[in-house]
Amino acid sequence: MRAPFFSADPLLRLLRSKKTATLPDLQLALGSRVPLTVFRKLKELGYRTSYSHRGRFYTLDRIARFDAQGLWSHNSVWFSRFGTLVDTAEAFVNRSPSGYFVAELEDALHVSVQDPLLRLVGQQRIARQLLSGLYWYGSSDASVRQRQLQARQAAASAAAVSDSLIAAEFVSDELKAGVILFYSLLDEKQRRLYAGLEALKLGRGGDRRISDLLGLDPHTVAKGRQELLRQEVLRERVRHSGGGRKPTEKKRPK
Repeated sequence: MRAPFFSADPLLRLLRSKKTATLPDLQLALGSRVPLTVFRKLKELGYRTSYSHRGRFYTLDRIARFDAQGLWSHNSVWFSRFGTLVDTAEAFVNRSPSGYFVAELEDALHVSVQDPLLRLVGQQRIARQLLSGLYWYGSSDASVRQRQLQARQAAASAAAVSDSLIAAEFVSDELKAGVILFYSLLDEKQRRLYAGLEALKLGRGGDRRISDLLGLDPHTVAKGRQELLRQEVLRERVRHSGGGRKPTEKKRPK
């Protein structure tokens, strides 16, 4: 008896319409109850599995629109350019300028990450250590991890001062004037990155609060924050080579 032929077109139409679908949805659209048949047709189209909802949802590569961090969501279902939740957590930790605490990574990925992080540590794909009584997760590469720790410690030191400055409703007029004076001494790029850094510390709503305090467009604050997250900050010379005051030759008394 000849095996039935299935076309991938019904799956394509379904996913173009709904953007994401579960296996039962796909089986119904294809007219086959055999999961292997569905996945064979999905493979022809090029598909992704959600890292949220225990991988129950599927979409197509051509549909997902990943952001700068490699994430995309539809109706609160999250997909990653890196694949599974474990692989995504590993990529985020290893690429992060300052590593992650659990709560920070959960905010970034919008799902619980405790179990994936423990699995990654057990497989030595990332490292962890106690910082301020909490487990901090960093790169498995020792040199990268050292840079992450230095960045984390520098941010913690700055936060001790800046946290009291950023909550604008608690800032005295004198202190606020000092912050704004310091901000005014920075160049345009430094202002954007400083504002982005402070917005990152505040989390949700940080862009608006920083823009109100410093008189910046919220989009500028968001741009600075995104540049830091994408590590798109390049070191630049403040002066061109050969710039600055010319050396003077000391004259000996005659």
